[in-house]
Amino acid sequence: MTVAEMTQTTQYLTYKLGDEVFALDIGKVREVLDFTEVTKVPNMPGYMRGVINLRGSVVPVVDLRKKFGMPATEKTVNTCVIIAEVTVDKSTTVLGALADSVQEVVDLESGYIEPAPKIGTKLRTDFIKGMGKQNERFIIILDVDKVFSVDEVSLVESLGAGAECPLAHQAAVAG
Repeated sequence: MTVAEMTQTTQYLTYKLGDEVFALDIGKVREVLDFTEVTKVPNMPGYMRGVINLRGSVVPVVDLRKKFGMPATEKTVNTCVIIAEVTVDKSTTVLGALADSVQEVVDLESGYIEPAPKIGTKLRTDFIKGMGKQNERFIIILDVDKVFSVDEVSLVESLGAGAECPLAHQAAVAG
């Protein structure tokens, strides 16, 4: 590792799922929205909450708590949707991820990030980029491009591929 790599600082958006603090590379985050109504789509996996209308585009919304085996996200005043870009197999798609609350943007030097823990061979941890240390807490840094499989991203893409959001169409007709 070179000196430049050891002192490289990256910005992360931190957010909470339950009592745990997670982070995404700020370069993958497009925006953060207040929680809004999600239109349910039939026959989707349990972690797919549905879709939202984002300025006329259909954006699938994932409940990361359910994806990680936690209880479903409950709507509170702090619940939000993190709009992120996910790239799998050279294909980039936009999706929303529910979070209990967004914390802050933090700067973490690579020297304060430890490798993802090895938890046997049966549990997948390849989507954990590392464990950041800030003050006395750990921040689980996700590699959002590895959280979802190719099949899952294809499913998400099929929800928004070329589809105009019916809510946007209704607003245009009414206006």
